[in-house]
Amino acid sequence: MARILIIYHSQTGNTRRMAEAVAEGARDIEGTEVILKRAGETVTEDLVAADGIAFGTPENFGTMSGMMKDLFDRTFYPAQGKVFRKPYVVFVSAGNDGSGALNAVERIALGYQFRKVYDSVIAKGQISGEAIEKCRELGAILAGGCDLGIY
Repeated sequence: MARILIIYHSQTGNTRRMAEAVAEGARDIEGTEVILKRAGETVTEDLVAADGIAFGTPENFGTMSGMMKDLFDRTFYPAQGKVFRKPYVVFVSAGNDGSGALNAVERIALGYQFRKVYDSVIAKGQISGEAIEKCRELGAILAGGCDLGIY
């Protein structure tokens, strides 16, 4: 049984919708425990206890949200040595191209020594049905890989 932690920040509801779709996809893998948490409510113990993590952020001023950065700032040192090679994926709700937010998350993930296991989902503008479906797929792939011990 895999424990998948989905961490997100959302002000408009777009990233929340994407996070919920990632959760739906993860729940499609039988026996998966899914924890859906806002970035501001997530603590180091959540990161350590998870088998796989999905990070979701809006693109704010060309980078990740301040709340997602706050999560990383609060948990980096306490998590050192406890999350090595933990699999992760990223999803971004973007007003622009989303690359700045994605790059910011990926760069910090390198410091944690997380391991990216699948292509990120970037939804530009309004959240389409296609973006929601890609998020479901993202959740299922993360959960399935964790459940099978691939990651």
